[in-house]
Amino acid sequence: MLFIDNAGITDPAINLAIEEYALKFLSMDESYLLFYINSPSIIIGKHQNTIEEIDQEYVKEHNIKVVRRLSGGGAVYHDLGNLNFSFITKDDGESFHNFLKFTQPVIDYLQSMGVNAELSGRNDLQVGEQKISGNAQFSTRGRMFSHGTLMYNLNLDDVQASLNANPEKFKSKSTKSVRSRVANIKELLGTDMTIEEFRAGLLRSIFGMEPVEVPQYKLNEEDWAQIHKISTERYQNWDWNYGQSPKSNVKHAVKFPGGIVDIRMELKDGRIEEIKIYGDFFGVGDVADVEDALRGKRYEQEEVRQALSHLDLKHYFGRIEPEDVIGLIFLEE
Repeated sequence: MLFIDNAGITDPAINLAIEEYALKFLSMDESYLLFYINSPSIIIGKHQNTIEEIDQEYVKEHNIKVVRRLSGGGAVYHDLGNLNFSFITKDDGESFHNFLKFTQPVIDYLQSMGVNAELSGRNDLQVGEQKISGNAQFSTRGRMFSHGTLMYNLNLDDVQASLNANPEKFKSKSTKSVRSRVANIKELLGTDMTIEEFRAGLLRSIFGMEPVEVPQYKLNEEDWAQIHKISTERYQNWDWNYGQSPKSNVKHAVKFPGGIVDIRMELKDGRIEEIKIYGDFFGVGDVADVEDALRGKRYEQEEVRQALSHLDLKHYFGRIEPEDVIGLIFLEE
């Protein structure tokens, strides 16, 4: 495994582009580890409705960047007190959805520091009932990354104020607020260690050697040119980060064990005239395929089932049963 040094960049639109570039263009014979720290920003999950996930007034007032990532899952707040890690490797057919495989090195380090972290639920690292890390994955063309946040010394007030938590997310959590569910690792350590020292310790723990000795892939001028191109075309693109939300007269949203699925439809004359699928689920495929298959179809179960028969819905929705997806389309109000 090689470590990628991001040159201390804190622009999320560049850091996400580095990650995408490494995933798609660096040698498949190697695995990579990337660390990055972002300036105040909200990183939106691939399938989420950006406008509904953020407090737009607060975000604008505090100059918080909003950037959509490639992976599924929920929206997360980043700032200079948040350390992000990304393991980039081959997709061996068994690693996608296996969050423990990629978080275990992080858990080992935290436990060695006296922080009793463990993987909880789908994709979180928690200490007791408090979340200290959220993780997500993305796979394409035989490669994948598994990335996560480490809330080291995050501004928790900004977390609360900048995000609009989906009420579906808290139905099983006694409506706890975002603020009450998260904790900073620094507080749990009870030390004045800086985030840079924490990062160096994690790097040392993962590679078993001092950071200066860690094997690296050094990004060259050609790499950086491609990274900036990806950043401009995707992560600095309003259409990617916000997108257009079609009008809808039907909204069905449910939290399944595999994540929230939120389906918006514009029904006209008994047909699905427009459809958009949102959520924090983890799937490999682009749900635009599902939307395309349903657009223009009669709003009846037999026709919808037939329209989706050629698609492997688990490819798109991960660990959510196909029957649950179909049932959601016709959920009774």
